[in-house]
Amino acid sequence: MRAMVLEEIHKPLVFKELSTPACGPDEILIQVQACAVCRTDLHICDGDLPEQMLPVIPGHEIIGTVAGIGGDVTGMAVGDTVGVPWLARTCGVCEFCRSGRENLCDEAQFTGYHVNGGFAEYTLASPRFALPVPPHADPIATAPFMCAGLIGYRSYRMTGAARRLGIYGFGAAAHIISQIARQQGREIYAFTRDGDTRAQAFARQLGAVWAGNAGEPAPESLDAAIIYAPVGELVPAALKAVKKGGVVVCAGIHMSDIPAFPYAILWGERRIQSVANLTRRDGEEFMQLLCDMAIHTEVSRYSLRQANEAMDDLRAGRLTGAAVLDMGKT
Repeated sequence: MRAMVLEEIHKPLVFKELSTPACGPDEILIQVQACAVCRTDLHICDGDLPEQMLPVIPGHEIIGTVAGIGGDVTGMAVGDTVGVPWLARTCGVCEFCRSGRENLCDEAQFTGYHVNGGFAEYTLASPRFALPVPPHADPIATAPFMCAGLIGYRSYRMTGAARRLGIYGFGAAAHIISQIARQQGREIYAFTRDGDTRAQAFARQLGAVWAGNAGEPAPESLDAAIIYAPVGELVPAALKAVKKGGVVVCAGIHMSDIPAFPYAILWGERRIQSVANLTRRDGEEFMQLLCDMAIHTEVSRYSLRQANEAMDDLRAGRLTGAAVLDMGKT
């Protein structure tokens, strides 16, 4: 199979011809149709996350078809369409796993980080953590749901019944969650990189009532805010924007250091909430939500060999929506 491999941090991915992996007894082999590119892939390639596995094939927003089944696997058949998210497997027995908080499992492994991911023509996955996907679904359009959608949804739920919602960083996750929020009758206030008029126009196109620079004050007092950009400096800005009793949700797996800020902007029972990974229940709820709503993903398609280009475009803020590697694109 063909794959793009991270061999050394801070270096471009390397195109390689590798043997197609063989299923273990509790694994499925997936022929990858599409894999979206996530900012976490950048953090992995930049060495921002601990316990880095090298070499590794990145990619954790995978849509593909089951091409092989291990001997202990039940309930799946060759040809099934599945999605593979960030959470690859957990221990299943710790206090977190037993209480529905498997996202906090200390023994958890993650796709494209601890185990090889979807920047390849084939990948292995645990069937317990693979999500069923309707066979008619467009794999290119569906791939961003596996992380931008799922982590975005988990962070969105943490805002409760917030009517006025601020979103800092208007990329792949934000453009999905904005559509959900608007269909649920909420107001979106989009904060982008300073001067990013393209992202601001995109936010307005998706129904944001206001879009402006991240450094600007909010035009209205917000009930909650979600920070999708990995920029710690946005936390004090968001705290100033939310009203008393509001929450600021930090949705990324990695964020630069949060600068010191006066207690006065936290006072009034404002809260800062982090988001750690996802659970299978998040996936089930989100996939059901997609059946009930019309959610469009804006994507830029790249071939597998163009994975480095896709990540460069993501890093530089040149994308509108999500980047997706299309295994059928040459």
